[in-house]
Amino acid sequence: MPNIKQVSQYAGVSTATVSRTLKNPEVVSPKTREKVLNAVKAVGYRPNWLAASVKSGRSNSIVVLVPNLVNPFFMRIVEGIEKTAQEHGYSVLLGDTQGNAELEHQYASMVLSNRADGLIQLDHSYPFSELDAELGTDVAMVSVCERIKGNHGFPCIELDNHGACRALTHHLINYGHRRFGVIAGQIDSQIHRDRLAGIKSVLDEEGILFTDEMLVGSSYSIENGITGAQQLMTVAQPPTAIVCFNDDIAIGAIHALKSMGKRVPEDVSVVGFDNIPVTPYMDPPLTTVDQPAFEMGKKAMEMLHQMMSNKPLSRRRELLPFRLLERSSSGPSPQ
Repeated sequence: MPNIKQVSQYAGVSTATVSRTLKNPEVVSPKTREKVLNAVKAVGYRPNWLAASVKSGRSNSIVVLVPNLVNPFFMRIVEGIEKTAQEHGYSVLLGDTQGNAELEHQYASMVLSNRADGLIQLDHSYPFSELDAELGTDVAMVSVCERIKGNHGFPCIELDNHGACRALTHHLINYGHRRFGVIAGQIDSQIHRDRLAGIKSVLDEEGILFTDEMLVGSSYSIENGITGAQQLMTVAQPPTAIVCFNDDIAIGAIHALKSMGKRVPEDVSVVGFDNIPVTPYMDPPLTTVDQPAFEMGKKAMEMLHQMMSNKPLSRRRELLPFRLLERSSSGPSPQ
């Protein structure tokens, strides 16, 4: 039986463009519309599922793009999304993208083809393919945690990352630390820029030098924490305090430091970000920033529901507060 993929291949467009042409032909160019309709005729495609969807006008489902479903921080956000979605009568499809652009494109195209009514993005990338980029600007989409790259203007729910890292840095300075290392996550994201700016602003105010060699890392993984800590401890003046941009990184950093014979926090203090469930039970328990993950998911779904209901938003960006949780992984600077 002919399918929509065969139509898209014949026409030289994406499957989402085919679906959009069949559902709302007025939103695509005449040239594209002609190509798609000719392809439909040529391969003998009969879009029965689309006809049913058009009749109801809604799918009553949303897509949530998650960069890593194993990460407990993301799962707390998803809990907030799912509970709120159920209250509004929506089912949730989770797309575990692992940062794979092609997977993001496939899941995101479901909104364009009427198989989902809205989209929540937990990563910083624009999830639509180049072919669907223009159509994607009109969909109901909310980003949470991260801000989507580019000037798309989609609503966003995020933490005060700048303020949180200022608080972490002040906490360590109050313990006498003046040599700082940072192990970052995704360096091309707004989170990275906000958190690093928060740290640097305090160090500048205190007259503490921070050199390029003290910034390492490129992913939110335990492995990145291990290699990052190893790298930081090889510099001529190694740090006495390491700020990790998530708790997984901190777990790896503490493991690496212990493997090198370093004591935490007696030799090196380590702080994290997110407050995943394991952090109070680590050895030592991890000082970290608690993000209201469930509330972030709840607010993202509420905002998306407003958009899908064609109701105006009172605000397009919401900045949520943080809590600094001081535990035993941070302490006085070694003399």
